[in-house]
Amino acid sequence: MAPPYDAIVIGSGFGGAVVACRLAEAGARVLVLERGRRWMPTQFPRKPQDAWLFDPRHPQKLNGWLDLRLFRGLAVAQAAGVGGTSLCYSSVVVEAGPEMFEGEGWPPEITPAELAPYYARAREMLRAGPIPANQHTRRYQLMQQAAERIGVGERFGSVPLAVSFDPEWTYDQPDPHDPHRSKTFVNPQGVRQGTCVHLGNCDIGCDVLAKNTLDLNYIPAAERRGAEVRPLHLVRTIAPEADGYRVTFDRIQDGRLRRGEERAARVVVAAGSLGTTELLLRCRDQYQTLPGLGPWLGRDWSANGNVFTPDVYPDASTVQQSVGPTISGALDFSDGAVGGQRFLIEDDGFPSLLLNALRAKRRADRLSPLAWALDAHLSREATENGPLGRVMLWLGAGVDSGDGRLTLGRRWLTPWEHELKLAWSSEGSRALVDAVIATERRLSQAGGGKLRVPLYWKLLRSLITVHPLGGCKMGRSAAEGVVDHRGEVFGYRNLYVSDAAILPRPVGRNPSLTIAALAERIAELMTSTGGAA
Repeated sequence: MAPPYDAIVIGSGFGGAVVACRLAEAGARVLVLERGRRWMPTQFPRKPQDAWLFDPRHPQKLNGWLDLRLFRGLAVAQAAGVGGTSLCYSSVVVEAGPEMFEGEGWPPEITPAELAPYYARAREMLRAGPIPANQHTRRYQLMQQAAERIGVGERFGSVPLAVSFDPEWTYDQPDPHDPHRSKTFVNPQGVRQGTCVHLGNCDIGCDVLAKNTLDLNYIPAAERRGAEVRPLHLVRTIAPEADGYRVTFDRIQDGRLRRGEERAARVVVAAGSLGTTELLLRCRDQYQTLPGLGPWLGRDWSANGNVFTPDVYPDASTVQQSVGPTISGALDFSDGAVGGQRFLIEDDGFPSLLLNALRAKRRADRLSPLAWALDAHLSREATENGPLGRVMLWLGAGVDSGDGRLTLGRRWLTPWEHELKLAWSSEGSRALVDAVIATERRLSQAGGGKLRVPLYWKLLRSLITVHPLGGCKMGRSAAEGVVDHRGEVFGYRNLYVSDAAILPRPVGRNPSLTIAALAERIAELMTSTGGAA
């Protein structure tokens, strides 16, 4: 009997959502298995007791918004839910620079010219564009002025954002951040969204759905063509069969894990750099369902040179940290002008958690219209003048050493259990981090701030990354990588990887669009070989 699905896609981020959409459009019977919830605006985490965290050890108890992994020397933050990383990323969709494809690493088939049409396809689907000139945030203006003062103004510019803006919106109107200022519309996939009113909640769920997350475009496009999306499904094993693959999973239901399985002619693993690598490591080393996976599995892992550095200013009006899109501008040093290090610095923001908790409680209490009006006033005042409003958060992304390694190891307290471990040292990336911090310090001084290098870097040489890359890198053969340029796993026909795990080296900037472009290419090659339907 033929498998009930042509393709099972594991994960729904920038790799999985794209492939699922394009395969479904080509007529394939597609099943998407996603470990996280399908989030609705009314369910976004706001109050302290809300579902903030996802625990991969006990997902039946904690299956919230953010999966925070703590490794020795590095913390990794990633989202959990239908839409994957797009739920909590800062909406920045930029291409990898052409210099990133030079030298060792990428297979010869992957070039800037080869990826160009796929970049364009992904940008169109995400409806990417810069923030309107009349809506620049205080952080944007601060960064632009500081760049000009230190003589690098030509390196500064707007970044494309997957956000829907209303060109007529302005900070000067009464109550500009009131959600009622958002203009609703129906996007090309038939989903109702709103325009941005600069609420600053890009990382924890946009209240008005102005952020063009994957659950608003690629995923509904796939479902309109018959794809089935199952949230709260955690894949455990992938095993070859005569006519394809059998995928076993645990389904979260009523606070318990319930085992199930499905079969398909093809499987696309797209659970993210950590999730995909861990799943394949378990299939090779723990369950031995994919024993032929080669020695490159887990190697050449990268934090993409992420460096977060707070910068404190004397006046909150200078920064307005929690107002506007999380990121809208960047300084580009990818030409190696600073000590030969290639990196990007962006004006990163963060939401006002206290403000969001207050507003959520007031909504739940169903206060009077007068209280709602007071809430709008207090919201604006708290956002603009609160103590955290004085903090500018610089985000660096750069070309680090990319020499981390993911493996399975025993837990100390429960040695019968296997857990994902990361061997990573900051020493190989120290020159990059020092160059980023030195540049941020110059920007800070030029703007009148005081840079606060985090103690976890100063004392422990530890970092935080939101751009985990690698672990199942592309290569020309099994002697160089885990998958080929088409994303197909060496030694396992019709088993693919399509996510951040396949990047063979850091890209030195936000990787989401590159991941989406690679997924567009993988999907096109899959359908052109006759395996879509």
